[in-house]
Amino acid sequence: MDNMSIPGPSTPIIPSSKAPAPIPRTPSSTMPHPSATTPSKAVGGSLRKTSIYDKNLHRKSGQVSLSSFTFLYSEIIQYMQKQASGIQDLEQRLNRLGYHMGLRISELVTLREGKNAKREIKLLSVLQFIHTTVWKTIFGKSADALERSQENTDEYMIIDHAPLITQFISVPKDMSQLSCSAITAGIIEAVLDGYQFTANVTAHSVETDDHPDRTVFLIKFDPSVVDREESASR
Repeated sequence: MDNMSIPGPSTPIIPSSKAPAPIPRTPSSTMPHPSATTPSKAVGGSLRKTSIYDKNLHRKSGQVSLSSFTFLYSEIIQYMQKQASGIQDLEQRLNRLGYHMGLRISELVTLREGKNAKREIKLLSVLQFIHTTVWKTIFGKSADALERSQENTDEYMIIDHAPLITQFISVPKDMSQLSCSAITAGIIEAVLDGYQFTANVTAHSVETDDHPDRTVFLIKFDPSVVDREESASR
């Protein structure tokens, strides 16, 4: 999407923090390769091989190496760029990839919450769930702000001052309109769809002097969602 300023003032729901929490990094040597196996003792004294897929999903695993992820994501962007017809098409492809990831992330978060898991039925509650729980699951920290548009009641914004996934990605000047955070927009859209809050989510670079990489995820809800929310509040 084009670099732009989000139209109209907005009301902060979760205020922006003065300084985003530092994102811990883990050396790449600590991230096991999917094909890596570890011998373990089985019944009868024989050895069998266990892989990363044998690990319990309920247990939170260690963090993934930031350098490894950045390299993988940059390769994904280059691969999709060769197939895309333009910047908008490339963003749509990244969004669709993020959507598939979001469906699985939503299931994983629900599984790990166990008995504490609940189905959010309020629009603001599901947005706060994404702003905090989902963001922490993916990026190790909450998003920096959650705001509502004062002009359009169907629009909300999740703001990240320094998106982790684009921290080391350089966009050429002739593609300055490209937002590589489109994959995160797809994740948000998938989680919202899973909770029956249909919306269109887009990523926009809205830089400031203090936060040159600031990204705003604009969430525009379907009219049926807004009508349902208004009916429930009466």
